[in-house]
Amino acid sequence: MGALADAISAFNSKYWYLVMALLAFAGVWFTVRTVGVQVRMLPEMIRSVAAKSPEGGADDGVSPFRAFTISAASRVGTGNVAGVAIAIVLGGPGAVFWMWVMAILGGATAFVESTLAQLYKRKDRDGFFGGPAYYIRDGLGLKWLAALFAVAITVTYGFVFNAVQSNSISESVQANWGASTTTAWIVGVALAVITALVIFGGVQRLSSVTNVIVPVMAVAYVLLAVVVMVINITEIPAMFALIVRHALGFEQVAGAAVGMAMVMQGVRRGMFSNEAGMGSAPNAAAAAAVSHPAKQGFVQSLGVYFDTLLVCSATAFIILLSNPEYGNTDALGMVVTQNALQQAVGAWAGPFLTVVIFFLAWSSVLGNTYYGEANIRYLAGERAPQWITAFRVLVLLCVVGGALGTVSLVWNLADTFAALMATINLVAIIPLGGLAVKLLQDYERKLKAGEDPHFRLADLPEAKNVPLWGDEDAELMRTEQGHGAGAREELHHADRPGRGHGGGSHSA
Repeated sequence: MGALADAISAFNSKYWYLVMALLAFAGVWFTVRTVGVQVRMLPEMIRSVAAKSPEGGADDGVSPFRAFTISAASRVGTGNVAGVAIAIVLGGPGAVFWMWVMAILGGATAFVESTLAQLYKRKDRDGFFGGPAYYIRDGLGLKWLAALFAVAITVTYGFVFNAVQSNSISESVQANWGASTTTAWIVGVALAVITALVIFGGVQRLSSVTNVIVPVMAVAYVLLAVVVMVINITEIPAMFALIVRHALGFEQVAGAAVGMAMVMQGVRRGMFSNEAGMGSAPNAAAAAAVSHPAKQGFVQSLGVYFDTLLVCSATAFIILLSNPEYGNTDALGMVVTQNALQQAVGAWAGPFLTVVIFFLAWSSVLGNTYYGEANIRYLAGERAPQWITAFRVLVLLCVVGGALGTVSLVWNLADTFAALMATINLVAIIPLGGLAVKLLQDYERKLKAGEDPHFRLADLPEAKNVPLWGDEDAELMRTEQGHGAGAREELHHADRPGRGHGGGSHSA
């Protein structure tokens, strides 16, 4: 296992240079093109996440807030606790600064990819669905790349990332109640059982669970970080100075290799945590019932801030305030954060963190599973129900296997698959980003006119092969809701080549 982990780590250390370049370019490019949408539209982000679905929309898809919690469930998990700890141990406190930079730039990228997902979303009797596979196929006309992305995200989120989450839960439990194979098995099986009870209930049951777990657990964790900050309030200025000195090279580091490790860890863990540019959150964004695609762009952009600037920062502050000697440890992942918390507030923090990370990581398993299901729907077409059932069974096996795995191997695999998935998505959204920019302009134009922005396909004639957003589509959806499968066939018929604006072809 050690040799395999080392080989994967060696590949990651080279390939991630390309991913970092793509992430940085996309973030800067979209920030310029949208004139800093992730900063200047912050009030709209808050309004959009709290908005209700349009009239009748609640029956067609999940609410904007539930779509936010599905994506947040995937984002807010072990990457925020174990991942940040790994970044600080391996890259130093400067890695935190680069997480912040990537979150701010990534807000623009998140806006673009989620707006595109809304534009190219589809609908069946279960509600709206979509994601990068659909905008790659219909927007770029690259069916092979769309299929490759669908496979990549299904493996990445359904199997590898779910193993990461269960691994961190298992590690946290064993840190408190003793490390043993028996404990790992108990954790894995128990997690698989409660996961099965939710994922076999579909997106509505899943979102009803994440709707509660994510806000409650994230707030509880952030409040604990605030307690640590209050206890160490006199050390806060020095902590920020330490982060900046290391990040900008004012603090002596052992050569360029260590400096690059700092940047690499910050970017890697930042993207693993907030997922901006990876193409994951757009799958949740497409499920929302909203009146304008840009509204889900705002919601998912806010999700990046919620994840990195709030929850990841909480972990960083806990570690750096409790243990400034961040590098003097052989521990990795959850144990680092757990030890720091216990040092700051007492032994009770260990079991408390175990409970918090259990629910955060479990909600990530639920969100990750939805992402995989959304893309199996793309790959399997009409046979999707059978394949989704098989996928859910494999997810449960990966949850058990992750609880038994080693930290280094599981996290190295997560880095590899995240990099491959992000590459495909970034290559797609850079040329398609102009559509998201024009949707933003359409939204702002209507907002300035005093309207609650509503989008219709005629507002964006440049968009090709868009299956919904026309007045006739709204009528078809109402018909389908009232008459069931027969009308569904009519909808699918209307969605055949030539139906989308511009008359391009695409597969059903």
